Amino acid sequence: MKVAEAVFTNTRYDEHPFDEHEGTALGRVEITRSFEGDLEGESTALLLTATSEGGSAAYVALDRVTGRLDGRAGSFVFQHRGLVSPAGAETSGSVVPDSGTGQLSGLRGQGRIAVDEDGTHRLLLEYDLD
Repeated sequence: MKVAEAVFTNTRYDEHPFDEHEGTALGRVEITRSFEGDLEGESTALLLTATSEGGSAAYVALDRVTGRLDGRAGSFVFQHRGLVSPAGAETSGSVVPDSGTGQLSGLRGQGRIAVDEDGTHRLLLEYDLD
């Protein structure tokens, strides 16, 4: 398996709450991201979120990533999830099978999103590419 790391910036972040009952609010977030590093390009993402009054949160997401990975152009869908609590954060995700297009056709792998102490966001991806 190959390993790719890319720093990304959210260039658009639109949050829409849809269920704000006592205790935990449910929401939808639409994001556009820009990637630099082993993956160059951008993505559009839709996240479903749950945020507790105590500050803990969870999300599930789909990102359609378009750009270049390992010098190959195309797109793929990355499905990921995360939990955030006072104990820390945990994320994981996978490339959706058969979602690769162009020169990224056949892409498969798994990864995670990490946030550095300074707020820098990173996508870490372990992958195989036919």
